[in-house]
This record gives sequence, structure tokens and C-alpha cells, in this order.
Amino acid sequence: MIIDVRTPEEFAAGYLDGAVLIDFKNPSFDAEIAKLDTTASYIVYCRSGNRSAQAAERMREVGITDITDLGSLENASAQTGVAIVQG
Repeated sequence: MIIDVRTPEEFAAGYLDGAVLIDFKNPSFDAEIAKLDTTASYIVYCRSGNRSAQAAERMREVGITDITDLGSLENASAQTGVAIVQG
């Protein structure tokens, strides 16, 4: 599962095909990640890598262990080969 932790406005401008938006800045972020399957594999990205690193740490705190932080949208696309969908 690919998770975009940017804001809805950033997501609307472009995102990885198939990504799910869980806004790191939203107060419901912790509640949203708590609903995730702790046995699944996740790829996380943001704009520059700062929020994705913080999000990955919070995900680990709720028991998710298979997390790949790919930093920026562009890097995530390059590393996964998944296309960026333009908003």
C-alpha cells in the first residue's frame, strides 16, 4: 500500500498512482494509521522526506513494521516505477 502523507492540496496537485492520502498534519492522523493492517507492507512519501520520516516513526509506534520511507513524491516514483498522476 502506498501512503501519501501530504496535505489534500498537495495531493490534488499530483500523487503516485494508487496512493492513499493520510494527511500527517491532520489531527486524525494517529487514528487513521491505527486502522491500518499491521502485517501489511507500506510505502510512505511526502514533499521532501521530513513528514514521511515522522509518519513512518508514528506507524512503527502502532505496531507496523514493514514500512519503506521513500521521501519525496519524485523519489518515490523513481524508486517504485509508479507514475505520478497529475491533478
